[in-house]
Amino acid sequence: MSGELNRPLAVSIGEPAGIGPELLLKAWTMREECALPPFYVLGDKSLLEARAKRLGLDVPVVASGPLEAIRDFSNALPAVSLENVMSDAPGQPSADNAAAVIEAITRGVEDVVAGRASALVTCPIAKKPLYEAGFEFPGHTEYLGHLAEQHGASAPRAVMMLAGPQLKSVPITVHQSLRDAIAALTQKEIVEVSRIVHREMRERFGVAQPRLAIAGLNPHAGEGGTMGLEDEEIVRPAVEALRAEGIDAIGPLPSDTMFHARARENYDVALCMYHDQALIPVKTLAFDETVNVTLGLPFIRTSPDHGTAFDIAAKGIALPDSLIAAMKLAHQLARNTSTRMSV
Repeated sequence: MSGELNRPLAVSIGEPAGIGPELLLKAWTMREECALPPFYVLGDKSLLEARAKRLGLDVPVVASGPLEAIRDFSNALPAVSLENVMSDAPGQPSADNAAAVIEAITRGVEDVVAGRASALVTCPIAKKPLYEAGFEFPGHTEYLGHLAEQHGASAPRAVMMLAGPQLKSVPITVHQSLRDAIAALTQKEIVEVSRIVHREMRERFGVAQPRLAIAGLNPHAGEGGTMGLEDEEIVRPAVEALRAEGIDAIGPLPSDTMFHARARENYDVALCMYHDQALIPVKTLAFDETVNVTLGLPFIRTSPDHGTAFDIAAKGIALPDSLIAAMKLAHQLARNTSTRMSV
């Protein structure tokens, strides 16, 4: 086994008022039955202990570090302390926790870049309390791109992929209103995102010849221009440009017929024009097993595909399935990357 795979996963605790702490505790209890790779939590040890007690979970938590996590993991949940403190108030998000939430993400990136961890897994964050504390980024993905640039990456471009067992999908435009997304859609944007997806499918997912399916924007992909000109003037030229580069891309495809089982057999990843066009089908097919993967960065990052779920925080009913899937995928991507680099 390579050195890369002898390193644990770094997992940021996310919004402490949400279900992140519960998911981490439950994932650790399922480490053997789910064959989870060793991981450590970047978060408050006392909060994890208090949440375990509240939930009636027998999970010992030990103060640890990235280098000790593999040793500690079989007997206790390793937790790496933060400089900023987190308050334990399930269901009650507060801007007072923002500094610790951001520190956990930042420290996780530092550990992966420095080689102390193989990949970063992030629990869900809540944007509103971060914004209230002065956070200037739209979300996780954009902040990770900023951190990559700080660590020397040249013009990194963070791209969000939702990866499920039956479908991988990527939105070209992400956290914008539908009106703004349509206005922002360009041939250049489609081509740039598609290039990143093609490269990452090869280098990290191990697909030798990735097949990209490009969705149309309008109903029936514009019906030859009768339902909007964007598909003929923006999407189709982008597909043609990709094919001219040797990328196996098809489209624009009507989005109402490209996600059924037979259609999915013809491609490896779907690229969609806006957020919900990409996320609705993949979450409908496998909500509890779908993983958010950030492409285009010099490190691996995955996350559950759901949010903080404040309404069920600390009630003992949150399912760790998506977090477990995120951990297993991060480990597999690290394995694929390590294998490719050693060849």
